[in-house]
Amino acid sequence: HVRHFSKSSLDRLNQSLLPTSFEAMRSTSYADFTFRFYKQAVLAEADKNVFFSPISIATAFAMLAMGAKSATRTQIFEGMGFSLTEVQEEDIHESFHHHIHMMNCPNNKIQTSMGNALFIATKFKALEKFLQDVKTFYETEYFPTDFHNSKEAEKKINGYVKKKTHGKIPELVSYLDPNTVMVLVNYIYFKASWENPFDPFHTLEEDFLVDEKTSVKVSMMRRDTDYESHYDDQLSCWLVQIPYNGNAKALFILPDEGKMKQLEAALLKETVCKWEKLLQKRTLNLYIPKFSISGSYDVKLLFEKMGITDVFSSHADLSGIAGTSDLHVSQAIHKAVLNVHENGTEAAGATAIVVTKLLRPSTTIKFNRPFVVMIVDKATLSTMFMGKIVNPTIK
Repeated sequence: HVRHFSKSSLDRLNQSLLPTSFEAMRSTSYADFTFRFYKQAVLAEADKNVFFSPISIATAFAMLAMGAKSATRTQIFEGMGFSLTEVQEEDIHESFHHHIHMMNCPNNKIQTSMGNALFIATKFKALEKFLQDVKTFYETEYFPTDFHNSKEAEKKINGYVKKKTHGKIPELVSYLDPNTVMVLVNYIYFKASWENPFDPFHTLEEDFLVDEKTSVKVSMMRRDTDYESHYDDQLSCWLVQIPYNGNAKALFILPDEGKMKQLEAALLKETVCKWEKLLQKRTLNLYIPKFSISGSYDVKLLFEKMGITDVFSSHADLSGIAGTSDLHVSQAIHKAVLNVHENGTEAAGATAIVVTKLLRPSTTIKFNRPFVVMIVDKATLSTMFMGKIVNPTIK
């Protein structure tokens, strides 16, 4: 049974989910969740690379909320920035359903797949209604799991994730306590090519300044072309938007030296909305390093700092999942991987590259020091990935 949702409720809700929507709902929403999570990740590991998928994490917990009751449920939604007095819970689920559906639409230009899985201890019998709901809205798979045999359970979970991420994430969990009752897994896979590929012939080895004392050698890609860009005087940073073929775009943000903390403090939905309006096409001589980056997070630790605590403790009320009150989330691990190179992101075959020489003056922008990147789905405007590259040579 799939519920049909009215277009107005979907539009209304999509507005609340769009980080860059000009008419975003006044309530804080998933966009603010993105930046709050980013700030917690940065606090946890100062001056390190950061990389995660906000849409993936938010989807997993919204899905979990379907089986949560009372304070546990409220805490999940409020922690993610949804006010249940302003938005109907069903609208939230409908909107996430719409996002997943849009991202999983077959598209020959871009490959994105996103989904969820629940591994629940065999002694718990998951309720049919819950399994049906999470399958309908969140395309969630359910696996009864014997955690007493923790090695086998790890193999089962890691094998599932490896397959779904096309081998990009071979190991998600490494140690499972035999007392584990539930592991929530969410994955996202993204592969896309740049609308204007970089010519590998122009890629040269250059220095990247990690901090005042450290520099590393990187393969620096270069391209002269028109890009949507803007220099923000207040935050002392360059913004460059690079489109992918298909429904995605990357926003690269380069703060002036010593201005990263100032930029990070200002990362809010309003800031990104303002940037969207200020971007203008200009000719750039653009240098961006090739890099592979991964982030692995104990979501439990970061969420607890964001006020989502009950779901991980003995206070959890997840009775909507298995009709019992002694179920809680034992572990929530998130891992995301990104590879950026001349053809695009992840891995791509050979491409014919047409190079045109630009004869008009251009501005040179060199991403040769720490920068922030956001990859946004153009159809839903949701942030698929967000990261900070402090050292491009650390995978």
